[in-house]
Amino acid sequence: MRSVISQLSKKLSGGELTSVELTERYIAAIEKRNPQLNAYVHYTFDEARKNAEQADKLIKAGKATPLTGIPFTLKDNIATDGLPTTCCSIILQGFKPYYDATVWAKLKAQGAVLLGKTNMDEFAMGSTCEKSCYGAALNPVDNSRVTGGSSGGGAAAVCANLAAYALGSDTGGSIRQPASFCGVVGFKPTYGAVSRYGLIAYGSSLDQIGPMTHSVTDAAIVYDAIRGEDRADGTSCPTPQGKTQLKGDIKGLKIGVAQEFFEGISPEIKGAIDNMLAEYERAGAQIVEVSIPALKLALPVYYIIACAEASSNLGRYDGIRYGFRAENYTSVDDMITKTRTQGFGKEVKKRIMLGTYVLSSGYFDAYYKKACLIRKTVESQLAQAFEKCGVLFAPTAPVTAFPVGYSGGNAVETYLSDVCTVPVNIAGLPAISIPCGTDKKGMPIGMQIIGKKFDDALVLDTAYFAERENISRAAQVKGGVEL
Repeated sequence: MRSVISQLSKKLSGGELTSVELTERYIAAIEKRNPQLNAYVHYTFDEARKNAEQADKLIKAGKATPLTGIPFTLKDNIATDGLPTTCCSIILQGFKPYYDATVWAKLKAQGAVLLGKTNMDEFAMGSTCEKSCYGAALNPVDNSRVTGGSSGGGAAAVCANLAAYALGSDTGGSIRQPASFCGVVGFKPTYGAVSRYGLIAYGSSLDQIGPMTHSVTDAAIVYDAIRGEDRADGTSCPTPQGKTQLKGDIKGLKIGVAQEFFEGISPEIKGAIDNMLAEYERAGAQIVEVSIPALKLALPVYYIIACAEASSNLGRYDGIRYGFRAENYTSVDDMITKTRTQGFGKEVKKRIMLGTYVLSSGYFDAYYKKACLIRKTVESQLAQAFEKCGVLFAPTAPVTAFPVGYSGGNAVETYLSDVCTVPVNIAGLPAISIPCGTDKKGMPIGMQIIGKKFDDALVLDTAYFAERENISRAAQVKGGVEL
């Protein structure tokens, strides 16, 4: 897939169209298609028009960056000053932050155009984007299928050409899995490479903001625009200066394949990844078998740690300071109890209770402490694997997109859909999901490329080879803005 951002940027800088004109095209497409897809939950069209006017001034003054005047969208858990940010939860209905997330502040300074906030599983807890108080987002490839989660709205918006790119958050695969289900590119940077300031927390040691795009080239452009150390985020780290170079020269690159990633994977998905591996091998890469036994423990470790951190992070929602408050109560304690009972959805309450349980006296050592120790083992074994290879190839998800409503009676399977993505978050590694084919029903298949910490550039460059050779193609969906 060609770089949509580069194409649009060239048209804007060449005077072929203005950002105001381009923005109006996207707004018209959203108004036409979003009622069906439910990708957006908050429109910011007035803000977008103002952003576009400012972008046109920057372009005329010769101060444009690659993202100046390009319309995009933010996940509904990324703070926007004076604009709705609700995490798709009743408990934050009507909430408008008084500050911008660092990523939005950076993009705003470059003249980016914010079209709206996209749908997500409530508080980023889910794998289908059906756990939203606004209802499910639908997959543009097949509207009877889910988008994946939790950043499903952003993936749907990009897939349906209702945004040039989207920013999402990834706690256990929430960028990569919906990217896989919708047939677009989803990049999770190294933990700390992109500031989390202004991201409403789910699991603070796992959360990471990253882009969903039409191409690897676009992902690199957005990544360069948002990465870097931020004094407002104590976990952020310095990143290399300059533009990420994409050459796609993978000759001599050692690609690791761990069979633990492929256990329980659909044969169609395994076949698609094997075909991709063969293309890389023909181009001069070397396939190396590695073993990471602790991957089998990554999923339970993830859910224990993520839920424990959620239990702590979501304790701030009490109905007193902001957001929803229950109407009828007899005391402060009763008000807090009723507010949380009515304000949180079933999935969020389930994870809060699980997290509170594993942190409680008598169970802390048996569950949370043990999970943290096994986390170190997962990190160690992944590091050992990277002593034999430069990158790892793996499925993004064990299946393609579920039918809408499937999770109602098959909750275990939807939890298991994160089995290939959570090890990356546990270890804080960079990873990208790129399209690598379709199943017999025409649904997209995603492949992960995983790198060592702060090897983000290598991950992007390795993925770029597949794009350059046209063996990775984003989903082609009719409608939206013609690109």
